Amino acid sequence: MFGKKNKKSEGHSEKAATAVAFRKGNTLTRLSAAVWGLGNLVNGQIIKGLIMLGIEIGFLAYMVSFGIGAIGDMITLGTVQQQEYWDEVEMIYKYKTGDDSMLCLLYGVITIFVILGAVVMLTTSVRSAYAAQQKKEQGKPMPTFLEDLRMLKHEKLHNLLLFPPVAGIICFTVIPLVFMILIAFTNYDHEHQTPGNLFDWVGLANFKEIFSTTGKLSNAFWPVFRWTLIWAVLATVTTYILGMILAIVINRKDTKFKGFWRFTFVLSIAVPQFVSLLVMRTIFNTNGAANHGKRMLYK
Repeated sequence: MFGKKNKKSEGHSEKAATAVAFRKGNTLTRLSAAVWGLGNLVNGQIIKGLIMLGIEIGFLAYMVSFGIGAIGDMITLGTVQQQEYWDEVEMIYKYKTGDDSMLCLLYGVITIFVILGAVVMLTTSVRSAYAAQQKKEQGKPMPTFLEDLRMLKHEKLHNLLLFPPVAGIICFTVIPLVFMILIAFTNYDHEHQTPGNLFDWVGLANFKEIFSTTGKLSNAFWPVFRWTLIWAVLATVTTYILGMILAIVINRKDTKFKGFWRFTFVLSIAVPQFVSLLVMRTIFNTNGAANHGKRMLYK
């Protein structure tokens, strides 16, 4: 019971660590929110402080050179549309490159997540400076950079192991998911496709059209939604419930040729994947559809 209370108190203290650092920290600790790693640099943790400062410089350089413009483009989703003009010299139509609403939205979403990452680094800088301040006030030796690295193998091993998968989930799952959700609040359709045309924010207009009785989105959405529910229910029933029933039947004492039945059901899982691999190998073969189509395109 006491162990559970200690774990809860530790979790609560971790969540409130930044607030405590701002409230109880000295001026140097608070300035570490503006200059990342300042508290570590002053207290002798040079490498750790320089790494944090380098990350801040990289973030500021990104925001000045690209991030601020990306946020602005995300708000407007582009203002210059691609234009077609006649080239008198080559006697052909050419296109003048304009803004790409899709890229404007994507880069804006990425920039927002970069800003969120900067907020995390800001809190890390303040907490690290406060920890250095406490050690200095208590007269304890300041941990070196090598000691911090050793901690990643022991006390903070979970942070080291969780960082790659969490970063991968954010990059390849969360960011695309947020991007696709935001697409629903635009007028993106076959008439507003990039790079030839721009699309714009329309708010909740698409959702209003879905729930209307005469809207095009309503006629397309509800049949797909109905079949999705039917598929979800049938897939769940056949996969889990019938699968459990078959497993119980096979494991009965009276069932003969158990190995054969198990092999049959495993084969039904392995064959589609094997066939898919063969299809992909054929498509991307030297003379496959993908490479052959690419050669024809460049010809």
